[in-house]
Amino acid sequence: MHGPLHLQGRTLPDEEPVQYWIVDGTLSVEPVDGAETVFSGGWILPGLVDAHCHVGIGPGGPVSIDEAMRQAETERRAGVLLIRDAGSPVDTREFDDCVELPRIVRAGQHLARTKRYIPGLPVNVDDEASLPEVVAQQAVRGDGWVKLVGDWIDRSVGDLAPLWSDDVLKAAIDAAHAHGARVTAHVFGEEALPGLINAGIDCIEHGTGITDDIVALMVERGTALVPTLINIDNFPGIADSAAKYPTYAAHMRALHAGCRARIGAAREAGVPIYAGTDAGGMVAHGRIADEVAALTGVGLSATEALGAACWDARRWLGAPALEHGAPADLVCFADDPRSGAAVLGRPDLVMLRGRVY
Repeated sequence: MHGPLHLQGRTLPDEEPVQYWIVDGTLSVEPVDGAETVFSGGWILPGLVDAHCHVGIGPGGPVSIDEAMRQAETERRAGVLLIRDAGSPVDTREFDDCVELPRIVRAGQHLARTKRYIPGLPVNVDDEASLPEVVAQQAVRGDGWVKLVGDWIDRSVGDLAPLWSDDVLKAAIDAAHAHGARVTAHVFGEEALPGLINAGIDCIEHGTGITDDIVALMVERGTALVPTLINIDNFPGIADSAAKYPTYAAHMRALHAGCRARIGAAREAGVPIYAGTDAGGMVAHGRIADEVAALTGVGLSATEALGAACWDARRWLGAPALEHGAPADLVCFADDPRSGAAVLGRPDLVMLRGRVY
């Protein structure tokens, strides 16, 4: 569409009536003559956020740049206009010049010990003493985040085990912070969590192994949690495929069985929780509405869960929401998007950089 545009409706979380005008891809609260009304009478929200999404990874590992572009387009159709890409081997920085693709905040590439993560995805670190240097390199490559693999199966012991010693973690996270980057980590089990959190990590991904003591430590340190609940639902299948490692299989089943109570306890204690699907491997792209619904199942209210994938997540990532002068990235719904995944997953209008989809 050409020329100025106009939208009116209500926004969240305050449910107040709002009107916006769009000029040259920018949102304005000041009326503009001759604007065409493209939405009226429903709900207007900032573009949705998937805070754990892998553009460039498919079920078989790294994908082509064309497939990565299709993944990003799928996210846009679902209303996700801001992605925190929590580790990808595919360099998607050229997407920044594609006006039709969501904005991406990248965490560079996963960092793991050699043979301790999914082949083809991480930067493999042979000597853990070099981790701070490698973290600094990824801090430069990313957009303000670095992604560590905190634990993974250690086949020599047949169970989940930490990848890094505590002193190396402290030096590595300090190196990231010195370069202006925050750090997050993949963690399934219990054992790796104290070292990561005490070292000053900013976020935990999955977090199925959090205990009451860990929750208290996360509250004390201000550590965020992105639980990726719809991916955790794959744990029983992972356990079934790991019959060769019965201890690990039993551990994964136990983590799955207890995770919703544990994450609910984290929410009750005040740990900041954000919505991420872990799309790109075992989870299809475009499922943020399902993750929001899953968050309501661990105790978040419908408004809290939506905020975890919208205005609160944007604030956490330093992205603008609906404010004068902000980029016109928004989603509109005729019905209340808090009413369930069937509504949230089908935006009636998606606007990215002022373009209507």
